Amino acid sequence: MAADPAPGGGPPDKLSIVVFSGEFDKVHYALVLASGAAAIGRPVTLFFTMEACRAILRPGADGAAAWRARPTTTGGTGGAMDDGFAARRVATFEELLEACVAMGVAFMVCEMGLRAMDLPRDALRDDIPFQDGGVVTFLNDASRDGAMLFV
Repeated sequence: MAADPAPGGGPPDKLSIVVFSGEFDKVHYALVLASGAAAIGRPVTLFFTMEACRAILRPGADGAAAWRARPTTTGGTGGAMDDGFAARRVATFEELLEACVAMGVAFMVCEMGLRAMDLPRDALRDDIPFQDGGVVTFLNDASRDGAMLFV
């Protein structure tokens, strides 16, 4: 018999996800996890840092979402992978992002991560309600009886 994952004997009471990788499919799956947890009533915080910050930049001059140009773990681009997801009726990046916002997922962006990538705060999308902060803010937001994932 497997042990319960949380000290209280039940499931974690919160999900805190560090979104570190800039690869499209990893950021996409962080959104899958966040939206799934939010859908079952679990509080969720997504903490974007380093290369992952590039996936949530404002669209370029051509109007294309920044995440479409992100590389994938298989060597393609985020746009091509997402188009394939849409064709197979898998939730797309934008659908997941909109669901997370609608269900109250907390979005944080790491101040240090932005500086390390030489990205100004105002380069981020304005349709995502970001909470300002850094590592300390994120760690204080996490729950003792929650789960923390690094993607």
